[in-house]
Amino acid sequence: MTTKNVALGFLAVAAVMFVRAPFMIEAAPFEASMGAVSKIFYFHAPSAIVLMLSAFVAGGASVAYLARRRRSADHVAVAAAELAIVFGLITLVTGPMWARKAWGVWWVWEARLTITLVMWMVFIAYLLLRRFGGPGSEMLAAAVSVFGMALVPFVYWSVNVWRTMHPTTSVIPTLPRSMMGPFLWCLLAFACLYVALLLIRVRLERQAALVEDAYLAVED
Repeated sequence: MTTKNVALGFLAVAAVMFVRAPFMIEAAPFEASMGAVSKIFYFHAPSAIVLMLSAFVAGGASVAYLARRRRSADHVAVAAAELAIVFGLITLVTGPMWARKAWGVWWVWEARLTITLVMWMVFIAYLLLRRFGGPGSEMLAAAVSVFGMALVPFVYWSVNVWRTMHPTTSVIPTLPRSMMGPFLWCLLAFACLYVALLLIRVRLERQAALVEDAYLAVED
């Protein structure tokens, strides 16, 4: 089975799950104080988890590239960095929508929000370096990606270490079954979508590298 077929398979599964997700979310109970706005949780939390996953993938692939100079690892790093920006944008948009009802403000400069924003901007800097940094910028960009990965534990543990408006990490494991089911469903849907997009983007990056090699060979 080719990478393309695997990616399309994950994409099809994600599409089916996202079609089913609204019905599961609608059936889940409302949070007592926030009402219907609390349903944003089922999109905000999974996208944030996938953001952190993508940051780890980008950072890990960058470590492999720095260690062995393998272009395949660099392709994965680029693809994961781009997806970290995409899912980070979803997280940073849905978060304030939820916060406006929960906290009465769109944004608060608390630890988790601030570190998440910084991490998102780090991966934007990574892509800017790749695009405008010139020859050899892949090495510096890879180091930037590793720094972005290093911020993930701070994003996760910040709510336990500092007093923030976000709930602690113990909330999700203690969700009632009526909320845990839709949450896990949405998380799996986002994960399938992420895997599909990652495989497709890595394939495109590999093909672009082959085209560039052919172009350079013709010039020589």
